[in-house]
Amino acid sequence: MNLAELSYLIASILFIVGLKRLSSPATARSGNILAAVGMGAALGGTFLVGGMANIPLIIAAIVLGTLPGWQLARTVKMTSMPQMVSLFNGMGGACALLISLSEMLKINAGTYAGLPCIAAVMMSAPIVLGIIFGAISFTGSIVAFGKLQGLITEKPVRWPLQKTLNVVLLACILYYSYGVAHYGLVSVLDSENPRVLWMAGLAMLSLILGVAQVLPIGGADMPVVISVLNSCTGLAAALTGFSMNNMAMIIAGTLVGAAGSFLTLLMCNAMNRSLANVLFGSFGGGVAAGAAAGNAGEQVMKEVSTS
Repeated sequence: MNLAELSYLIASILFIVGLKRLSSPATARSGNILAAVGMGAALGGTFLVGGMANIPLIIAAIVLGTLPGWQLARTVKMTSMPQMVSLFNGMGGACALLISLSEMLKINAGTYAGLPCIAAVMMSAPIVLGIIFGAISFTGSIVAFGKLQGLITEKPVRWPLQKTLNVVLLACILYYSYGVAHYGLVSVLDSENPRVLWMAGLAMLSLILGVAQVLPIGGADMPVVISVLNSCTGLAAALTGFSMNNMAMIIAGTLVGAAGSFLTLLMCNAMNRSLANVLFGSFGGGVAAGAAAGNAGEQVMKEVSTS
């Protein structure tokens, strides 16, 4: 095990311990600090893997991310924390999308030489899925942020044949996924290879699907939406880690995806909603729960006192 792999291992352990300590208010602060230290260790491993030639670019990226992130986190009000989480989650999805696109561009004809077709497809699948989940998480999180921040109406935005169009959009994404994988396997990226067009089409369709899935959902359900999108971001990060053979990204992405999934289940139970309603975007589609209760007829109010 080299020094870079050791730093990734330390980062992964700190992520796990930090996430565990977030389960209690008494230890949440220290858990957050441990996770931050783990991210520092992961960045240190990135320095070692990137090599001296890329250190200026890495430092520039850290500065560009640290300065606005620090300022936003320091000045945000606690009541605005959900939209801040949504914004940061969207940035994670965008990173997974861009990294997956970059990894797909690196594939050449010799990458899968001599491999059976099914093995080659399985090797390219994490990249394709990273593009899809990263794009959906990015635009979906931005729309959720806009609704919570009041930049977009909190009311469900609907259009004719909404679900039908979403199904068609999903079918197009599956078709373009095949095109990206196919051209990534059979030829080298050059002027005659249409792989770039297939990649751009897949990314664009996935970005549109993220918007189309979140816009029809009311603002009151945005916390559940953010939790689902958080799971998507974690899954995208884990898939990107597989494509890059990066242990830290695989572990961290899996942790985020699993934690987001459990949080979604807990929130659904608390709101008396099923997971199917969340996954298929049918929640937030009817009248508000309070309005439905108000239409149930006159209710009798009982006074209670502390004595």
